Amino acid sequence: MDKIRVGLGERAYDIVIGKGASDLAANLTDRANFFVTDSTVAKIWGARAKETMPDAKWFEFPAGESHKTPETVIDICRKAAELRFDRKARFVALGGGVVGDMTGFAAAIYMRGVGFVQIPTTLLAMVDSSVGGKTGVDIPEGKNLIGAFHQPELVLIDPVFLTSLPITEIRCGLSEILKMGVIFDEKLFAELENKPENLTFKPDYERFIPLILRSCELKAQVVAADEREAGVRALLNYGHTFGHAIELLSDFNISHGEGVAIGMCCAGELAVQLGRFSRTDAERQKQAISSLGLGIALPQNCAVPAMLEAMKRDKKNRNGAITLVLPTQIGKAEVVNSVTDSQIASALEAMYA
Repeated sequence: MDKIRVGLGERAYDIVIGKGASDLAANLTDRANFFVTDSTVAKIWGARAKETMPDAKWFEFPAGESHKTPETVIDICRKAAELRFDRKARFVALGGGVVGDMTGFAAAIYMRGVGFVQIPTTLLAMVDSSVGGKTGVDIPEGKNLIGAFHQPELVLIDPVFLTSLPITEIRCGLSEILKMGVIFDEKLFAELENKPENLTFKPDYERFIPLILRSCELKAQVVAADEREAGVRALLNYGHTFGHAIELLSDFNISHGEGVAIGMCCAGELAVQLGRFSRTDAERQKQAISSLGLGIALPQNCAVPAMLEAMKRDKKNRNGAITLVLPTQIGKAEVVNSVTDSQIASALEAMYA
């Protein structure tokens, strides 16, 4: 197994990546454990997890982004209180990004903060939400508008979970890996361009381990340098301002990874129109996204006025201006908050099929 250290001083923690990593949860016997998962993960992996941690208590909620709400987090906290968990308790998130975000947020607010562990079961959660301590829930006004920074104590990434994922979920995770390549690492980007059919159409699961490892290495470096998104960590939002708006306007029928993929294409088009990004690199990005089976066009129900309105609610905005991450070349990007609504609208108009 590989181990990556997220250097945050007294709150530093390890990301353990490799076959059997999830079995290390059996060693978490020093404190009372409270597993949180959703109905889909419980059906597939619940029995295995209960064998690993037979003394843990469990909470299960219905799967889906529609349940990523303050009400569900309160239900998690109430169940913990009912079970008489104290401040020394440990919450354990077993699931994708929805499970991890809500478990982390519940851990942040239960008794003013308890520890938690991430065991991500989707590729997207492995390379994105399980690392870095961002937790939160959605409200009708936008995604993740209520939340807290609360770092996990440990992240256990086991590729065995990938074998149960539908191809659509694999593609969503690859979207985030591709994002890391665009903003930080051209070699990582090129690896996804190489034989994409072995990643999505007939997955070679061995190929995913180094991709996950590199993505987590990059994210660990960024989080250690900028835990609360005051600087370089903001680059991780590449494609997200557009993507979150797309998710919201689709009533979350478009998943996070799919939304980010389209959002990267939107950001690429805007960067080209602003003279910050070459058309050649923008087309290379679109081709890479398309070859992974992800969408590259803005859905017709995402009208430009509605997109702009949704983007203006984004929590990353400052002083009323939409804050965007725009690429300058494959492997480099920058934060920009000087783009006008008309410039964004022009790019969006070019993104319909």
